[in-house]
Amino acid sequence: VQLVESGGGLVQSGGSLRLSCLASGRGDINAMGWYRQSPVKQRDLVSTVTRGVDANYADSMQGRFTISRDNIKNTVDLQMNSLKPEDTAVYYCNAEIMVATTEGVRRLQVWGQGTRVTVSP
Repeated sequence: VQLVESGGGLVQSGGSLRLSCLASGRGDINAMGWYRQSPVKQRDLVSTVTRGVDANYADSMQGRFTISRDNIKNTVDLQMNSLKPEDTAVYYCNAEIMVATTEGVRRLQVWGQGTRVTVSP
């Protein structure tokens, strides 16, 4: 499975952006989601969504960001509203792939290349 993100860019504080991620290739995709990383921080959770479209958000994104998933198109989008300068980061799409092995099911993490979001004051 490969992930390709799109939709990053420059926006003013208070503005909105929509990130999209397309998963291609063969694989049993379980959860999908978005993480972000700024130069001075580790890669942190933004939001995840299960196959059953149950969503989870980091506290600082709750109410501002909305994740959506299309299991037929294999896409996951992140609508980001009321953006703040502290949301500036590279945003990474993530997918959890279930792989059957002789020792049972393994969970593999696949990452996209990242898309940069910059929020100006």
